[in-house]
Amino acid sequence: MMAGKEIAIVLISGGMDSCVTAAIASQQYEMAFLHVRYGQRTEGREYQSFTALADYYQAKKRLVVDISYLKEIGGSCLTDDSIEVPDANLGRKETPISYVPFRNTHLLSIAVSWAEVIGVKKIFIGAVEEDSSGYPDCRKVYFDAFSQLIKVGTKPGSGIEVVTPLVGLRKKEIVLKGASLNAPFHLTWSCYQHVDIACGRCDSCVLRLRGFSEAGIKDPLPYQVK
Repeated sequence: MMAGKEIAIVLISGGMDSCVTAAIASQQYEMAFLHVRYGQRTEGREYQSFTALADYYQAKKRLVVDISYLKEIGGSCLTDDSIEVPDANLGRKETPISYVPFRNTHLLSIAVSWAEVIGVKKIFIGAVEEDSSGYPDCRKVYFDAFSQLIKVGTKPGSGIEVVTPLVGLRKKEIVLKGASLNAPFHLTWSCYQHVDIACGRCDSCVLRLRGFSEAGIKDPLPYQVK
């Protein structure tokens, strides 16, 4: 990385979208990687991908935070083991059971606190609205509102801004963008329920597989079902 680059915080789940977001941010910024454990089913596997991506992009600053109280709160098949992860239903209108209530607010609040301390102006998050499972806190209107909260809730002159480079893109476009930037898709993990071979049936797997298929690029991850 070039000396003297401004630092940006990048939220890294370990998934495809956060990987491409890191690839985009790396073009201009030195990166501080933030990973949050919240009691999700694939927590250990996601952390493995986070570490691999942090090493790949030579992230000098890394912060891993545990907010497993979200598992205690429950309400999502990602955090409550008694709720089965359903097969994908990309045509649904209602909010899916995989939605972790208000999760992005918890994640972004941590990022903003860290940004204030280390003097960072940009926080990158790989949220997707256009071609996603339909989480309410992944919409552009949500991030616009959160940006206003940052302005009134941080010290004067902080200038902190949330950047969502993928929010209006389809998965195909995200795959193509990542490929153009040599994003290491092989280091990522997207499956909601398995940690060794992706299920190929959950919303996240199906969206990812469709994106790679439409982009005409082979997904490097193994799947039980394609």
